Amino acid sequence: MRILIVEDDPPLAQYIRKGLEQEKYIVDVAHDGAVAIEVASRSKYDALVLDLSLPGLDGTGVLQEIRESQSDVPVLVLTARNKLEDRVTVLNMGADDYLVKPFSFSELSARLRALLRRHKQAVNPTIKYADLEVNTAQRVATRNGKRIDLTSKEFMLLEYLMRNSGHKVSRAMIVEHVWNLNFDTMTNVVDVYINYLRKKVDEGAEKKLIHTVRGVGYQFGEGREIA
Repeated sequence: MRILIVEDDPPLAQYIRKGLEQEKYIVDVAHDGAVAIEVASRSKYDALVLDLSLPGLDGTGVLQEIRESQSDVPVLVLTARNKLEDRVTVLNMGADDYLVKPFSFSELSARLRALLRRHKQAVNPTIKYADLEVNTAQRVATRNGKRIDLTSKEFMLLEYLMRNSGHKVSRAMIVEHVWNLNFDTMTNVVDVYINYLRKKVDEGAEKKLIHTVRGVGYQFGEGREIA
């Protein structure tokens, strides 16, 4: 599960990030509203933890743009604003939950899990592209009706590529989102796992779906190698 924290207080953002990472979430952080919109437009998130008092574009502006983009990503508002009218306003704008600072991390975690459960039940867990189908709930992948046996990391990598189909993703982005690590330019782990996936997903198929973007990384979808 991938979470975006939008919080302008770096120590607090880091505290939440560490807590969620200990619970095995993949976590990104944005410290202002404009960056949050840009990051959310590039990657698929399972939930947002959103502060309202942000520099530049505030939290209500972020929420409005996200909902206007037709995104149904669950949003948990985490704010010091405790007035009833603030709560009513953001819930009416499309927030899914509202938690007032100061807060208990255990409550934040519990509310986030509840949001993710409800959203998972409401959303079709199946991702499809051409003849490739992935069920993220059952963690099953098939191509042309034939099951593909994948390790946990291979499945996470394939899901990440499919959720970003049509977009170029760098090795650094893959390492951060799939392995939850900072990218080490000396490691070839991404290339190794991409080769594993190609052998299982593309080998023998008429249409190749995993493509190299030279100088950048990789791109999922129908097409050719990109120089």
